[in-house]
Amino acid sequence: MAVVFESRVKLNEDRTSWCIELKDTVDDRVVICNSLQEYQDQMKELGDDYGGNIDEVKWSKDDDVPFHFMDEIRQGMANIQAEIEEKTGEPLISKEKK
Repeated sequence: MAVVFESRVKLNEDRTSWCIELKDTVDDRVVICNSLQEYQDQMKELGDDYGGNIDEVKWSKDDDVPFHFMDEIRQGMANIQAEIEEKTGEPLISKEKK
């Protein structure tokens, strides 16, 4: 069984900020994350049910999410990745071409 999560960037109800809807497709649990820290915590919590082994995260966004919010999320995710790689001394994503 492949463990696949779906992460969808949406606007919050007030439409002045973003949130990420995180869905575990194995059991259809859905959590709403209003920050990247919350997303990271929820990803770990949901992933712990599978021994931390998540096969894939599929990203999407609603059409009305402005570019500057996506840029903020991308930069934040890159910062988190760099922190993790610095702590572990290993890349999170393989740079090898298949």
